[in-house]
Amino acid sequence: MSEDLAILEQNLLSEIQNASDENTLEDIRIRAIGKKGILSEKMKTLGKMTPEERKEMGPILNGLKGRITEALSTRKHILEEEALNVRLLREKVDVTLPPRFDPINEGRIHPVSQVIDEITAIFGDMGFGVADGPDLETDYYNFTALNFPEGHPAREMHDTFFLKEKEDGERLVLRTHTSPVQIRTMEKEEPPIRVIIPGRTYRCDSDQTHTPMFHQVEGLVIGEDIHMGHLKWTLEEFCKAFFEILSVKLRFRPSFFPFTEPSMEVDVGCTFAQGEVKIGEGDDWMEILGSGMVHPNVLKNGGIDPDKYSGFAFGVGIDRLAMLKYGAPDLRAFFDADYRWMKHYGFRPLDIPSMVGGLSS
Repeated sequence: MSEDLAILEQNLLSEIQNASDENTLEDIRIRAIGKKGILSEKMKTLGKMTPEERKEMGPILNGLKGRITEALSTRKHILEEEALNVRLLREKVDVTLPPRFDPINEGRIHPVSQVIDEITAIFGDMGFGVADGPDLETDYYNFTALNFPEGHPAREMHDTFFLKEKEDGERLVLRTHTSPVQIRTMEKEEPPIRVIIPGRTYRCDSDQTHTPMFHQVEGLVIGEDIHMGHLKWTLEEFCKAFFEILSVKLRFRPSFFPFTEPSMEVDVGCTFAQGEVKIGEGDDWMEILGSGMVHPNVLKNGGIDPDKYSGFAFGVGIDRLAMLKYGAPDLRAFFDADYRWMKHYGFRPLDIPSMVGGLSS
């Protein structure tokens, strides 16, 4: 019996060592230690043995199974390393070589950068400036100043990345929206205010349409006698210019955002015919952004008199606008740094968006 097991072990180890790929190795594993494998069947015979035989053969069979399992694991690791090395050799790029093509023709602008330039061009034509703020925010600017009271459930609407507490107990956050720049802008500027705020934002979320880091653009208008009509006109003109269509239908639905009152989510008229989204056509609707009139508490926190001034704000995901306009199906691919993807979806460096020359010409 022991001689048969020694021969079996020698044969199996030889087959494992000679396995040329992972599929072959998996076949050997199933045949050797799978549910109906050779060693599994031999282990089943222990129940039919006498106590003395079982005491002798148990350790032998278990030791054999352990050595075969270890050999399989070792060989699998080697094959994985070999496959990875082959792939790295196949996909490597020699960065020391001089460029083989004209950079102006071969280089590409990322769709997110292009869409930010398009949005800036559109709102610049409407008289908006561009504001900016830090990615790393205080709890005050990210929540409290925007009418999120301490312990309010609305704070749980955002899957926030919190940093470790400082010695004074303060916890900084990676900003969950670009709205903190609203407060910073109001603190620095006197009304009338008209700004857009493009930038990176962060939330603990990841799937086909969400990433932990993404891009938003915020719009803020503050002045005397600002009302919903101004908001509606601004969004209609933006959508027509951005999607390069002559007319657009917008639908405003009541919603809740702590920093606006009333708050509205905005749907745009579209069609999903033949698996393709077309804005400005059809009888379907698709949500594209959130908006509302700036809450009086937010104006107060920004140092502005809500009895004299009013305003509106809106926020939209830049990455999703890029997906919608240019047909990219998966948001995660925007951050993969895949040259092939960039070659397909990217823009030539001299394709600078403008209201005169065209946004995406």
